Amino acid sequence: MGAANTWDAMELADQAHQDHGSQILSSTLTIDPSLSPPDMNPRIIELCKDMFKKWSNLDDSRFAIERVSGGITNMLLKVSVKEENGNNVAITIRLYGPYTEYIIDRERELQATKYISAAGFGAKWLGIFGNGMVQSFINARTLSPPDMREPKLVAKIAKEMKRFHQLEVPGSKEAQLWNDIFKFFKKASALEFDDAKKQTTYRTISFQEVHNAILELKWLTDRLDSPVVFSHNDLLSGNIMINDDEDKLYIIDYEYASYSFRGFDIGNHFAEYAGYDCDYNLYPNKDEQYLFFKHYLQPDRPHEVPEEDLCRLYVEVNIYSLVSHILWALWGLIQAKVSPIDFDYLDYFFKRYNEYKRKKEEYFSLAEFYLPC
Repeated sequence: MGAANTWDAMELADQAHQDHGSQILSSTLTIDPSLSPPDMNPRIIELCKDMFKKWSNLDDSRFAIERVSGGITNMLLKVSVKEENGNNVAITIRLYGPYTEYIIDRERELQATKYISAAGFGAKWLGIFGNGMVQSFINARTLSPPDMREPKLVAKIAKEMKRFHQLEVPGSKEAQLWNDIFKFFKKASALEFDDAKKQTTYRTISFQEVHNAILELKWLTDRLDSPVVFSHNDLLSGNIMINDDEDKLYIIDYEYASYSFRGFDIGNHFAEYAGYDCDYNLYPNKDEQYLFFKHYLQPDRPHEVPEEDLCRLYVEVNIYSLVSHILWALWGLIQAKVSPIDFDYLDYFFKRYNEYKRKKEEYFSLAEFYLPC
């Protein structure tokens, strides 16, 4: 994140303070996520002391830092602090992945985060710094892809997604999905890799074919008339946490949150059953999807949802799951160029795009059969 973006974020934090009457802290410090723990930890402590003035004179030995998780974009750290009065306090520090501002609109994320947090989702937003944010610590575990298939959790996720979709966030209420896809396409189709092997693989991609796929999907989804709602847009297992003792579910990380189509948010969630390994044998079948739909459409009376409503949502969601494959395939190409994280993003592109091609005929036929009803 550049200096200009950092100060834009600071101004937004100040506005959040005014809007909600709670102190949103800020710091200009940055933390290099590629540092080893011995080199990173002193910087983390320095950041904590800079942001939380009451900790500024604490001995460094009172800070304990552990890595909670790290997907293929960000790093999450838990900082435990033993205060002078004997209290033990824990916060979460999220370090943005390098160059992620090339893909993620951080100003849009911060704008969304303040309202999502105020509505009681996820952790409490405490502050921002040069390349990340600070939040309260959630005493919960992150879900794994198999967890998302558990019927009890399916119902909880569906209900919480419905609540998320009812959020009202200031700004344009127009769906951003296709704007984002075309932006991703423009960037993904104009890359040049220094690595000769990657460049050779990249050249095998027909971007004319990908572009045609985007236009065809947009034409079809326009016919579905999916409601525009405030969407998470990245509800994979790593962005869902649960406190088993309290039986409380949390939706976290709002980097891609924006107004979008209901069908996309649910279809994208189903596609993420496959995990980063892209095992699409785990994609939910019709009965599993219907269980989700019932608790989403009528959280208080899931068994009273009309069959016609389930049918329509089934078509809507599975068509939009194809859009999900295209979006994240393009995302994978851009990450292959800019991300230093050890993950085969090029392979991820082909796995997502090939799954789109594998399921296209089935879902297009489904749409043609059901749309007249």
